[in-house]
Amino acid sequence: MSEREPKVIMAIGGHVGDMELSCGGVLATRALQGDRIVTVALTAGEKGNPPGMDVADYRVQKVREAAEFAERLGGRAIVLPYPDGTLPVDDDAAFLLCDAIREHRPAVLITHWKGSIHKDHIAAHELVHRAQLYAALSGFERDAPAHFAAGPYYAENWEDPHDFVPTVYHRVSDAGFELWRDAIAVHWFTTHSTSFEYREYYTHLMSVRGIEARTSYAQAFDQPPMSKRRVVDAF
Repeated sequence: MSEREPKVIMAIGGHVGDMELSCGGVLATRALQGDRIVTVALTAGEKGNPPGMDVADYRVQKVREAAEFAERLGGRAIVLPYPDGTLPVDDDAAFLLCDAIREHRPAVLITHWKGSIHKDHIAAHELVHRAQLYAALSGFERDAPAHFAAGPYYAENWEDPHDFVPTVYHRVSDAGFELWRDAIAVHWFTTHSTSFEYREYYTHLMSVRGIEARTSYAQAFDQPPMSKRRVVDAF
């Protein structure tokens, strides 16, 4: 029997670090299985700048961190030019994201759940759905041909808790967990934040979801309502 064909997995977050935390264990696991990982940050998240560093300099650092995380997974990082905190939900942004989907041709999209405390996360949720449609329809003429990407799967994020229901558990391998644990530390805020212990939270959440999934580590996701429909002949 032939080996599984490698896939492209595209994870799209409101800020650099969002997807690396909320589905990074899965991304690392899939990378080790031969899949290609593409992270897309719609903003850099630069307004969480450390004391003594201005916003512009922190943006440069965040873009560098995104690239290093992706490189450790053998993947690619894309950071769009929108300012942190003011991500628009408009066709200009949706078509930029559409073009990235058409260029990289992912099999699956991952993004934020809509029930968030953060406006950029809500905007990202809406933009991904719009861009997914634009990318799939050949009637929208762009430089690259149309491409349909499945999903999106909504990653579990502590800032996106309202009505989130974990319906899909993706196992995180032991090697994937170790790769993620090492790679996530390149993001300064994940280990230096004084307001929230990011790396430790997602480390323990992976363990909790792993227990629920009867494995060592896992990350949880929800899906759009139509993706949950099943056709059966018997219960």
